[in-house]
Amino acid sequence: MIDKRQVLWQYLSAHQKELIEDGEQLFFHAGELAEIHDYSYLVFPYAKAYEGFLKKLFFDLKFIDESTYRGDRFRIGKALNPSLEKRLRHNSIFDKLVLYCGGQELANELWQVWKKGRNLLFHYFPHNEHKITLIEAENIRDEILLAMKKALSECKISYGKQT
Repeated sequence: MIDKRQVLWQYLSAHQKELIEDGEQLFFHAGELAEIHDYSYLVFPYAKAYEGFLKKLFFDLKFIDESTYRGDRFRIGKALNPSLEKRLRHNSIFDKLVLYCGGQELANELWQVWKKGRNLLFHYFPHNEHKITLIEAENIRDEILLAMKKALSECKISYGKQT
């Protein structure tokens, strides 16, 4: 679904590109399957690529340092959460996005897409099965791709080197 001539494709790491290509294959073959109960699995490669994209974006914007970027302790959900208590927000990526990228709209969109495309799909709650249809999976995929494109167009970053 991504035009490989677009800026987004050029920005993605090799692994992120593989994830997107895997996702495209899953969607292509999803129509061949008998009706299944939950199409969340189709979103996973895009959600994983989105996580990698956000970490790379935050690193390129100098919101996180290289050890944080390469480490395994940084959590997008915590750093991007606008509802985090003020006392815990000293490293808030959400606040940095608001200041650096021209307002709250992009930061809110990146957070909402994160919640919708990852948290709500990949956590299991016995009281809320949260199944999605093929059409809903396509919509979430498209929202993830659009959020990444929007972030690149609205945040001023240099990305000549691959990280």
